[in-house]
Amino acid sequence: MLRHDRLPARLTQLLAGLCLYGISMAMMVQANLGLDPWDVLHQGLAPRLGLSFGWTVNLVGLVVLALWLPLRQRPGLGTVLNIMVIGTVTDLALAVIPAPEGYVPRFALLGFGIVLNGIAGGAYIGAGLGPGPRDGLMTGFCRRTGLPVKAVRTAIELAVLAIGWLLGGTVGLGTVLYAVSIGWVVHYALPAFAFDKARPQPQPASA
Repeated sequence: MLRHDRLPARLTQLLAGLCLYGISMAMMVQANLGLDPWDVLHQGLAPRLGLSFGWTVNLVGLVVLALWLPLRQRPGLGTVLNIMVIGTVTDLALAVIPAPEGYVPRFALLGFGIVLNGIAGGAYIGAGLGPGPRDGLMTGFCRRTGLPVKAVRTAIELAVLAIGWLLGGTVGLGTVLYAVSIGWVVHYALPAFAFDKARPQPQPASA
């Protein structure tokens, strides 16, 4: 159910987070050192579908959203905007962010991309207007199967990574760096952006 408290601020944070997420994805693509599992899939699919990288991101998001139906997941405004905005911004960013030469600038671009990705993820998740389609797929499977998040998330990520690699997506050191660092970045970024922080409970009056 859409929350109306502080909606303009939530929506602004959501859109800013989604746009920055798209920019961070373009940075990691241009670094050409390996992508996160879902982007390996997007990169592998794009030439086979005859679509740009960003439009492939949007299309895969729409397909994943369709998988919510048997899982009885309900999308929010953030879910819909996630599908529409991230891939579109990624294409725009890819058109203006140059692919650097040499390992030092490539690693720098990758590192900044991973950090920005985590911060942007914390921002759009913290807005509390609905999960991304890929996150919702994970939580839906967890709820329907009773399996722990770590098991479901790992299974999905490994399956997506394997398919993307077989299709020609870029797997490399960047894939490993993303896997070991993104959780930490989001862990510290999310509390800073969360609108639904726990509110202090009223204390009983003293006698």
